[in-house]
Amino acid sequence: MPIINSIAALADDMTAWRRHLHAHPELEFDCHETAAFVEERLREFGITDIHTGIAKTGLVAIIDSGRPGPTIGLRADMDALPMDEITGADHASTVKGKMHACGHDGHTTMLLGAAKYLAETKNFSGRVALIFQPAEEDGGGGEVMVQEGAMDRFGIERVFAIHNVPGAPLGQFFTRPGPIMAAVDTVYLNIKGKGGHGAYPQDCIDPIPPALAMAQAFQTIVSRNHTPSEDLVISVTQIHSGSASNIIPEEAFLNATVRTFNPEVQDMVERRMGEIVAGTAAAFGVEAELIYERGYPATVNDTSQTEFAADVARDVVGAAHVVADAGAEMGAEDFAYMLQARPGAYLFLGAGEGAGLHHPAFDFNDEIAPIGATYFARLVETAQPA
Repeated sequence: MPIINSIAALADDMTAWRRHLHAHPELEFDCHETAAFVEERLREFGITDIHTGIAKTGLVAIIDSGRPGPTIGLRADMDALPMDEITGADHASTVKGKMHACGHDGHTTMLLGAAKYLAETKNFSGRVALIFQPAEEDGGGGEVMVQEGAMDRFGIERVFAIHNVPGAPLGQFFTRPGPIMAAVDTVYLNIKGKGGHGAYPQDCIDPIPPALAMAQAFQTIVSRNHTPSEDLVISVTQIHSGSASNIIPEEAFLNATVRTFNPEVQDMVERRMGEIVAGTAAAFGVEAELIYERGYPATVNDTSQTEFAADVARDVVGAAHVVADAGAEMGAEDFAYMLQARPGAYLFLGAGEGAGLHHPAFDFNDEIAPIGATYFARLVETAQPA
């Protein structure tokens, strides 16, 4: 079953929508213009059952087939990233310090394309809930939408989402049952010593050696405290201290990210970090404050819904272009909260060659928009046939 003809005919429109969104990025929950653009397109499609202001700027639009049946949810994220763009494209970001470097402009466009088709054909039973979500990159907009009752309010029984993947074969789908993306925790560590002249270290308590010791010791949690067959990443991403070559600083700051799939592993990492920090601080005579902040949980696909979603993808792009047992990714995704609330599946869609996600030269590949829109539409028609 190839790309739906009427969606293929929308390619130019979808490209225009996507590039408009790309040129006008917004961050976190402040997706006011993006949400307004989405609502305007939906109303042009004849969709009037639109609920705004969910998670501040999120919205849910309902397409009712007029036939009895359940409600299926389709989700797209809308927010951009706080970084400058270097693509040089005609549609490059017009807002300094903000750019769509993860393809959420494309995700929104794919769902809009599916919305237009589904609103026109209504070749399904029950209802479709189109979920346009802010604050995926930071803030957990997916969690907020769930907390504000989106799943219950609209009677959503299962929910699906896709994410583009530059560097993967164009038009190829990837997914897996069970955990597909990791939980993400953030570590903040403040170390306080006693500053002074760099020529007289005996009169100081230098915070830099214990900071380095702690950073190195954190890596032994992976290599010596953890079962090698289970996935765990600990990356120390920031160390800040000092201001001049002849000054021993008073304080040092360390920041790290922790990626896991198993809550028991999270507990172990938090415990061991606390032990390492306490012991190292005592050994070096410094004060240390460790803040271990748990973030998005692991994104866990429902087994039966993943099998169903993969079958739909096979119908769209062919069995040879669907990998249903892909490896899990150590990135994180707040769609996890929606999958905790309802069964469903998260899939990746290959975008072909190009700069990677979160890179200042990234640009969504408009060629895959009709593929993603067709996939969303076929999910609905297959899950809830007329």
